[in-house]
Amino acid sequence: MKEVLRRHTISFQSAVAGLRWAIRTQPNFRVHLALSSLALGASWYFNISHAEWMIIVFTIVLGLSAEMINTSLEAMTDLITQEWRKEAKIAKDVSAGMMLTVAIGALVVSSVIFIPRLIRL
Repeated sequence: MKEVLRRHTISFQSAVAGLRWAIRTQPNFRVHLALSSLALGASWYFNISHAEWMIIVFTIVLGLSAEMINTSLEAMTDLITQEWRKEAKIAKDVSAGMMLTVAIGALVVSSVIFIPRLIRL
């Protein structure tokens, strides 16, 4: 049991280290954190419903996770090859496309939830 707990502790420490690294080194991740903070503040200000809170929180988690996956895929691709290769470009472009898709989805979600409330102001 001790060994299982030790392995989980090490895994958790590694996960926290990865999160810290993303915050410290990735400008796009910091932009997502800032926009997420704005969405959470607007959610509180407009007193949105529980269901809308869940949608906002899920969208934030999805966006931050997609940004970390994108960063991981780019780093792995660079580890595999530093030279220009068609396959590496495809991997990086598709990964960036995933992030763009999630960002557009987040914009749609926030628009549906917040624009009607902003109009009522």
